[in-house]
Amino acid sequence: MRLAKSLLPYSKGRGKPMILNRLFRKTGSPERRLYEQIVAAARHPVPYADWGVADSVDGRFDMIVLHLFLVLERLKGTHEPFRQKLVDEFFADMDRSLREMGVGDVSVGKKVRKMAEAFYGRVAAYDEALAKSPDFLIKALERNVFPNGQKDGAALRLARYAIALRQSLAAQSTARIVAGEIVVPEPVP
Repeated sequence: MRLAKSLLPYSKGRGKPMILNRLFRKTGSPERRLYEQIVAAARHPVPYADWGVADSVDGRFDMIVLHLFLVLERLKGTHEPFRQKLVDEFFADMDRSLREMGVGDVSVGKKVRKMAEAFYGRVAAYDEALAKSPDFLIKALERNVFPNGQKDGAALRLARYAIALRQSLAAQSTARIVAGEIVVPEPVP
C-alpha cells in the first residue's frame, strides 16, 4: 500500500492525489467557462442532424464562430479585455485542436492564420448582416456555413436560431456573461 501511495503525488494538505484534483476541479477562468459553453452550444446535435450543417472540422468551426460572434457582439463596447481573452481562448483551442489532429508544429501557425482570416471575415459579415436585415444574415450563413448548398430552409432556421440567441443574450445580465454563465435557447429541428 505504501508503494502505491508513493506513485501518485499528493497535493499539499488535501489528501488527494494531484491528478484527481486536476481531473475534478472546476473549470478555470470565466472566459474559459464561457468559451466551453459556447462550444457546447455550437455542438448541439440539431444543426448537424436536422439542418445539414456539416459535422466536420469546417462545420464545427463555423458553428463555434457564429456562437462566439453573438457573445462578442453582446459585449461590444464593454468589457474589452474580457472580449479579447475570449477570442484568445478560441485561438488557443484552435491551436490545441490542430495539434491533436496531428498537424505539425510548422504548419500550425499557417493554419491558425487562415482560421483567423476566416474568423474575422465571418465576424465582419455577420455584423454587417445583423445591421441590415435577417435576409442578409441568411445570405451570410449560406456563404459561410453552407458553401456546398443546404437542406431546404436550413440557413433560414440557423438565422432564426442566431436571432433567438442574440435576443436571449441581450436579456441576460452582462455580469453573468462575464462571469462565464450564459443561457442558450434550444435549436428547433
